[in-house]
Amino acid sequence: MTGPESEGSQVRRAVCPGSFDPITNGHLDIIARASRLYDEVYVAVMINQSKKGLFEIDERIDLIRQVTAEYGNVRVEAFHGLLVDFCKQRDIPAIVKGLRAVSDFDYELQMAQMNNGLSGVETLFVPTNPTYSFLSSSLVKEVAAWGGDVSHLVPPLVFEALSQRLKKD
Repeated sequence: MTGPESEGSQVRRAVCPGSFDPITNGHLDIIARASRLYDEVYVAVMINQSKKGLFEIDERIDLIRQVTAEYGNVRVEAFHGLLVDFCKQRDIPAIVKGLRAVSDFDYELQMAQMNNGLSGVETLFVPTNPTYSFLSSSLVKEVAAWGGDVSHLVPPLVFEALSQRLKKD
């Protein structure tokens, strides 16, 4: 089939990148929204070898797979290097990023323009749900480490893993 009819049968893919250490309800909101807009959504878990995370990469991937399983069209993979290379290897034309505040936009716009210039990959900015506008993995870890209640900021499975991890440290 050629023409407009065949264009509709192409799989629409996007990627939601991040370190997800740990995944928060804010991350999950962006992933859920992307999963309603795209046929396949990749969650690309960044490997930063110069930074020691609270959770190992495999643990993060496992947690994300479990909390996104209900969507059915979400794939979770680790990546190291340039996000545009990850996108090229998987034929992903779009990056979906959540924006919490104007300060996020300044940085993310530069990244979006660089990524587009390198490979033609587009970046779509999704405004964060106001409920999660202050939320970051770093903040969750810090509050939890000091004994604060973060159970409403992360999925229950992640809260349990976070609680267990902080007991060990």
